[in-house]
Amino acid sequence: MRDDYIKEALTSVADPNLLINIVSRRVKQLKRGSRPLVESLEKLSPEDVALREVIEGKIVFETAEA
Repeated sequence: MRDDYIKEALTSVADPNLLINIVSRRVKQLKRGSRPLVESLEKLSPEDVALREVIEGKIVFETAEA
């Protein structure tokens, strides 16, 4: 995973643990054949694709309030 993508994604999702959960779930989906929600001129790993999707706001998530 690219460090610059991680740092940029943390501006969208402040909690690192939540970011890990979001990215890992999306990586599983991508590896099972889901189409990426972002386009790239370079060949990105599934992890980097998931981070780019978070950065560009393509992935929506909700947190449960107690």
